[in-house]
Amino acid sequence: MSKIQIISDKNKKSKSIKSIIIKKLNKIFIKKQNISIVIGGDGFMLQTLKKNKRSKRLFYGINSGNYGFLMNKFSNKNIIENLSKAKMITISPLEMTVKNNKNQIKKYLAINEVSILRQSRQAASLSIYYGSKKVIKNLVSDGVLVSTPAGSTAYNLSVHGPILSLNSKKLSISPISPFRPRRWKGKIVSDKSKIIIKNLNHKKRPISAVADNIEVRNAKNVIVKTNKKIKFNLLYDKSRSLQKKIKIEQLRREIS
Repeated sequence: MSKIQIISDKNKKSKSIKSIIIKKLNKIFIKKQNISIVIGGDGFMLQTLKKNKRSKRLFYGINSGNYGFLMNKFSNKNIIENLSKAKMITISPLEMTVKNNKNQIKKYLAINEVSILRQSRQAASLSIYYGSKKVIKNLVSDGVLVSTPAGSTAYNLSVHGPILSLNSKKLSISPISPFRPRRWKGKIVSDKSKIIIKNLNHKKRPISAVADNIEVRNAKNVIVKTNKKIKFNLLYDKSRSLQKKIKIEQLRREIS
């Protein structure tokens, strides 16, 4: 059985938390020995998961950044107990395949979302399909966003997309500042769907395709689908599971 691994961001707070945990782990044995403790913010967790996409380890995130939606709150007093009792959830990422204006193919994974963004002062002109079904013939907007349930409270929520439950088996397609049709609110589709986004005027209206934080410029068309072959096993404290965090955001939206 592999030992517990600690992966830390380089900032001062992350290093301090890492030092505390190492001292505690030297004194106590934890049954779950295939854990990777990831100390940082959401961005660092996303980066770490993608680097370890073939790993079968359990990833326990500790927040040393700002919001840290994917992370657990650090508790000096309860860290060993929290690690021992943490509950696992499994998520699969999106796979973004982009053909650019030179007909080059680029592939990247996205755990939160794939966002299509206008690259110039002019709005993007997009057609969107899922499978063989047409979602929208011509969306003129700043872009469009395809979100997983895990990412539905991130950028997706900021563009007024729906919050998806982790077990919904759905993806959200949400417009970013739609101009025509102005009142189009997007669509929720099955996570078994292949979503195809085409740039209707790639010469005059260039777009970028972004998988979480990795950008491909001058995209002609983009295919987004869930990669079920890759599974990330995330650990959360019982009192602050990812499911509970999503429910809290849903309640906040309903109240507001």
